[in-house]
Amino acid sequence: MVTSIGRLLLIVVLTLISGFGDSRGFLYSAKVWQSDKFILRVALQSVLGFLLGIVAYWFAIKFLQQIGVVSAEMQTLLWFTVTIVGVAIASGQFAHWGLVNQVIGVLVLVGLGLLIFRTGS
Repeated sequence: MVTSIGRLLLIVVLTLISGFGDSRGFLYSAKVWQSDKFILRVALQSVLGFLLGIVAYWFAIKFLQQIGVVSAEMQTLLWFTVTIVGVAIASGQFAHWGLVNQVIGVLVLVGLGLLIFRTGS
């Protein structure tokens, strides 16, 4: 039997794995077309990232539901936050954004969370 702390730990780990996999999927997808040619190897790397991401997400949802998080909006917000942060960090571009743009990016994520919280999702 999994304890409450164990469930939370599993949710965190599985959400991080899901976001990491999907962020890799998105990063590779951006490189699938090079010089107007489809690069199968890169496409397969993208597919593997998304596959890892969705399988981990399915299991994260199992544990989220067990602790009462049943809305798709809240489940997606957790995944989205980890995924977008993963893309921004892995691409190396976030560090090159100006401070104002970094703050705006963080505020957008906070705003989405606040919106979901306030609408009862």
